[in-house]
Amino acid sequence: QVQLVESGGGLVQPGGSLRLSCAASGIAVSSNSMAWFRQAPEKQRELVALIRTLGSTVYADSVKGRFTISKDNAKNMVYLQMNSLKPEDTALYYCFATLSGREYWGQGTQVTISS
Repeated sequence: QVQLVESGGGLVQPGGSLRLSCAASGIAVSSNSMAWFRQAPEKQRELVALIRTLGSTVYADSVKGRFTISKDNAKNMVYLQMNSLKPEDTALYYCFATLSGREYWGQGTQVTISS
């Protein structure tokens, strides 16, 4: 059974930082690409960051230089460090993985950037 559980969301002022965590079970982050997506109200879900098995990464242009995706294979965890947060970053953030052609999503964690 694959399960992805996000944590670390919350309310932060513009310019602040937040670190999201994704605890994975039933799937090895060391053997699969892992990603963070986000979705704001009335907007399309978008890819925020992707990390491949060997560690290469891809970021949305809107977060380059501010966000960093990483993983800890031993702990089977994926992280998203978010710095210099902007109101536009407000969204529900999801951890994502694929296995055997199937998609798996976490339940989401809310990130709200507001003064």
